[in-house]
Amino acid sequence: MEKDLVIMHDLVIRGGTVVDGTGSPKRLADVAIDGQTITAVGAVPGQGRREIDATGHLVTPGWVDIHTHYDGQVSWDPFLSPSCWHGVTTVVMGNCGVGFAPVKPHFRDRLINIMEGVEDIPGTALTEGITWEWETYPEYLDALASKSYAMDVCSQVPHAAIRTYVMGEKGGDNEPASPQEIAQMSALVSEALDAGAFGFSSSRITAHRTADGKVVPGTQVSIDEMEGFGDALSKAGHGIFEVVSDINFDGIPGSLTDVEEIDWMADVSRRKNVKFTYLLFQNPGNTTKWRSTMELTSKAQAEGAEIYPQISMRPTGIVMGLQSSFHMFMGRPTYDALALLPFDEQVEKMKQPEIRAAIISETSDKLPFEGTALRYEMMFRLEQADGSLDYEPPFEASVQQIAKRSGVSEDTILYDMMMENGGHGYIYVILVNYGDYNLDFLYELMDNSTVIAAGSDAGAHCGAICDAAMPTFMLSHWTRDRKAGPTMSIEKAVEKQTRATASLYNLNDRGVLARGMKADVNIIDYQKIGTSRPNMVADLPAGGKRLLQTATGYRATIVSGIVTFENGVSTGALPGKLLRSAPNAFAPAPTLEMAD
Repeated sequence: MEKDLVIMHDLVIRGGTVVDGTGSPKRLADVAIDGQTITAVGAVPGQGRREIDATGHLVTPGWVDIHTHYDGQVSWDPFLSPSCWHGVTTVVMGNCGVGFAPVKPHFRDRLINIMEGVEDIPGTALTEGITWEWETYPEYLDALASKSYAMDVCSQVPHAAIRTYVMGEKGGDNEPASPQEIAQMSALVSEALDAGAFGFSSSRITAHRTADGKVVPGTQVSIDEMEGFGDALSKAGHGIFEVVSDINFDGIPGSLTDVEEIDWMADVSRRKNVKFTYLLFQNPGNTTKWRSTMELTSKAQAEGAEIYPQISMRPTGIVMGLQSSFHMFMGRPTYDALALLPFDEQVEKMKQPEIRAAIISETSDKLPFEGTALRYEMMFRLEQADGSLDYEPPFEASVQQIAKRSGVSEDTILYDMMMENGGHGYIYVILVNYGDYNLDFLYELMDNSTVIAAGSDAGAHCGAICDAAMPTFMLSHWTRDRKAGPTMSIEKAVEKQTRATASLYNLNDRGVLARGMKADVNIIDYQKIGTSRPNMVADLPAGGKRLLQTATGYRATIVSGIVTFENGVSTGALPGKLLRSAPNAFAPAPTLEMAD
């Protein structure tokens, strides 16, 4: 008698609630994986060489984080923490016009200085950790291609590096580029795109400064120069033009208005068939300015331009503690006299009433963020009494209002908050995206299919901002924990950071759980999904420090069919690799029919 044919899969995820990334209603289903590919979603009769019981858990695509800064960290950290702990299976780096290729050897320190200033990554860590196996951008990609990672990596070519490579010191000083220099820069971008870069990025925001205080190369340069990069993208037939600018802020000397910025992007997009994305912010001084920017964007889209705003899904702010890159007591003489002591000894001295009184009474000569107003009414205790982290606090919880009710100074409240938890208390200092003391404007923006959830800055702002946990926050806060205002469906929160982000970069082989798609998957205990409190660790090269948040609730993360993390712990597997973009490189995989 013939034996029944038994179908054997490499991996079967059984009985989970599948949220497939398309926005379709969640449903109970199994997921079968063979090799790097999803081969069935539904009732899977066959067996798996390994099976994971996902009963009661969500099964989603892996998160695709398109706004990261791992350009240096890829040299020394195959896990790309902290993104690896937060269900991220694909990252795009090289944002905001900063990165490390191309580079001539004598300008390596210049690029480190730029990255340290803009993205708050310790220069000593970059100096020790970057391997510098390249000069050209294709050589940079070849160096990355020789390594394995816990997730897939996509890279963009940065304006600051291109300008410095071609123009040297005068490029770094933002002197105008000649037509010949524009042509040389455009040719280098073409070379990078042909080698597999996913796009070109530029910083046009005046708040971005190098570690020695200079404006970043590429800021406020001519539209002719920007159009030269559009030519390179048009010629390549793939890639995206990423821009961060002062588009939401009025009256900044030398900056274009939002009308002018949208106009040149729309013009280049239509004429040259180039896709753009820019960072959208809510201006704290004009909380409705984003509406006019969106109206301009929608008009340009209706006229044939491809322009996609990116928006962070929580306020952009500093996590301020005694060990952070910046806090309000730096630059005060009594504090500075203690700053170099071992931390525990420093905290013990700061408990002394006379030292506390002296520090609070003094003024600081340290200005941490040029052009950025740090206001007590936008400072809040981050960790609450129940251990939860409040990223959408009410006005009444601000340091200003607590001080007013208490009849003491704001600095007194700040000091005492920072001294909590043995000197590990954190203040959330919100800079943008919170002008109305709520996130309702983000909820409204998420209804626009062209607005992209991004802005985690993973890998950057090591000592002050801790937003790499954004994908976890998106699911936990927006679908479950939000106390005031409307919440988002699980289906939308998943789609916004899977199919939507993947599609922006034409990564059409991932971001959806369906037959024939790449097997990047998260299995999530929805009731437990969340982030830890920030923790300062010294795990960067040369002993550099960074704030980290781990996650809870990720039962498993799977990359290319391989389990990389289980219950927050690495399996040691590194199936991730450098991806190279090209026309139609990531066309949808064919649908695979399964036998009964």
